[in-house]
Amino acid sequence: MTDSQGEARVWELMEKIGFCMLSSLDVPEGRASAAGTNDLLIRSRPMAAHVCREENTIYFLTDADSAKDEDIAARPQVNLAFADTSKQSYVSLTGRAAVSNDREKIRKLFSTPAKAWWDSPEDPSIRVLKVTPHDAQYWDSPGMVRSYIKMAAAAVSDARPDLGDNEKVDMDARV
Repeated sequence: MTDSQGEARVWELMEKIGFCMLSSLDVPEGRASAAGTNDLLIRSRPMAAHVCREENTIYFLTDADSAKDEDIAARPQVNLAFADTSKQSYVSLTGRAAVSNDREKIRKLFSTPAKAWWDSPEDPSIRVLKVTPHDAQYWDSPGMVRSYIKMAAAAVSDARPDLGDNEKVDMDARV
């Protein structure tokens, strides 16, 4: 598969799956290791992704009072983990995140599911979390049943099962 095909597959899978676990780094106050350096903790939370390949960006709506916004301001490196277990398709993406109060983008991204958290796109506590991808890895199998059949066949033979595509992809924007 070419680089552009791998990148296209990453965008397709993220768009199809739609939800991910967003992981960011946190150093709790007062928590230091014996060596005197801060212990980094990885915090993950489920988020609804707005995938925008044309802008080389994944957007999220978030709350201004959220701890993740503080984590990202201090350490913008994040990981997005997308999973469709029924199809055995997965994407793990690393990138840089930034939080903004872009009201136009908030109005554009606001949808019915967002009403579970905010009354309207004019709610002053909504923020946009923008993730610019750096790299990704995806696993895309032929589906759960076929994967189990291939694994069972491999278990009784000397062959390794072909469980689909797996590729590391450079996601830095190609301008």
